Amino acid sequence: MQTPFVEVDVRPILRAGGEPFEQIMEAVNTLKPGQGLRLFATFKPTPLLTMLASKGFTHEAKELDGGEWEVLFSPAGAVPAKDEHPAGAAASRDGLWPEPTTNLDNRDLDPPEPMVRILATTEAMEPGEVLSALLCREPLFLFPELAKRGHSWRGGYEPDGKTYKVLVRVGEHGGRAA
Repeated sequence: MQTPFVEVDVRPILRAGGEPFEQIMEAVNTLKPGQGLRLFATFKPTPLLTMLASKGFTHEAKELDGGEWEVLFSPAGAVPAKDEHPAGAAASRDGLWPEPTTNLDNRDLDPPEPMVRILATTEAMEPGEVLSALLCREPLFLFPELAKRGHSWRGGYEPDGKTYKVLVRVGEHGGRAA
């Protein structure tokens, strides 16, 4: 069966100097099971590729004329779109996460300060400890940095629709040395 795609063209937003991330995520969050996303952008959206992979999408990127890109995001498997676990218990492949030991409110900070603060805080934490951070947007550039350091994460927008909450579990290779 062929994947039906919802088309999102963010080239006009990008050309006008805007940030289309919210529109892209709105489209992703409204996809029906089995649907994919066809994205048109003025550049290859590398951070988005990683972020949507963490949400269960594979991608095929194709450069178009003039350096623009078409990216097909297809569902790779069944991945829940929303956290279906009770508050304070984030799901992971190996069970439930413990309560956060550290809480950061980064909503009033300008990029890249929230990412810098989160990464610095995880360096002072023990493996297995969980950090909770509130942000004013989804931290796309943070996710690859967390992966490089061996950390796990889970996040999503809070019910207010403006606050993004990310939970980071410090991995074996991150945090303080034993």
